[in-house]
Amino acid sequence: MADAIVYEKNDRIVTITLNKPDTRNALSTDLCEAIVDAINKADADAGVSCVVLAANGKSFSSGGNLHEIKAMTAEQKMSPLEIENWYKTGIQRIPLAFSQISVPVIAAVNGHAIGAGNDLTTMCDIRIAGEDAIFAESFLRVGLIPGDGGAWLLPRIIGQARANQMLFTGEFIDAAKALDYGLVSEVVPNEKLLERAYELAEMVIALPPQAIRKTKELVRMAQSVTLKENLDQAALFQGVLQQLDDHQEAIDAILEKRKPLFKGQ
Repeated sequence: MADAIVYEKNDRIVTITLNKPDTRNALSTDLCEAIVDAINKADADAGVSCVVLAANGKSFSSGGNLHEIKAMTAEQKMSPLEIENWYKTGIQRIPLAFSQISVPVIAAVNGHAIGAGNDLTTMCDIRIAGEDAIFAESFLRVGLIPGDGGAWLLPRIIGQARANQMLFTGEFIDAAKALDYGLVSEVVPNEKLLERAYELAEMVIALPPQAIRKTKELVRMAQSVTLKENLDQAALFQGVLQQLDDHQEAIDAILEKRKPLFKGQ
């Protein structure tokens, strides 16, 4: 994991940095495994309240490793069943890991986020982009489909019409259009990208740790349940959170006009 990514923890923030700039952070097997391991590690750490996903080099991620994909049929002569299993045991583990992590993930997108690289950004809760960022759903350009959850994730973020346009044309969109689409929430100067990502992360970790995790869970559940079911779950969570010391500390700090000191309990 240490070679493919850099994993750093500072206070309650974990930074996961894609670290294969020589391949423009193409999602090869080793990088996929490293991402899954890193996400699971951050999720298992009760001392983490936010994750920043960044990348070394000129690109966030160029998508799937085309040399690896070509070799599956041209050299390894993999059968359709073997290829199916390769996806299920490989790159598809990434969206499943992101779907389980209980703290917010902020993507700091620099340069190109193409194909599976674009889909990787959609797995995050907040996406900000540098001015030079470029996004594309480029799968059809190589005769493939989004095999990593992009067809499920993208329409939920930018709407069906715009998602269809990206998926069926393979067009490249710049940071300004990505902002207009709602694919990212902010565009900042390239040199300010990580600085802004950490500003947002600091805002997250300034809030009560248990309430952060429950908010993320409630938002995630809202995608697949009725309003009544979500309200019932919210009431259940409130019953737990209002018993915590952090809840009382938050109220006391506001009334006393001071900075709160949360202990995650």
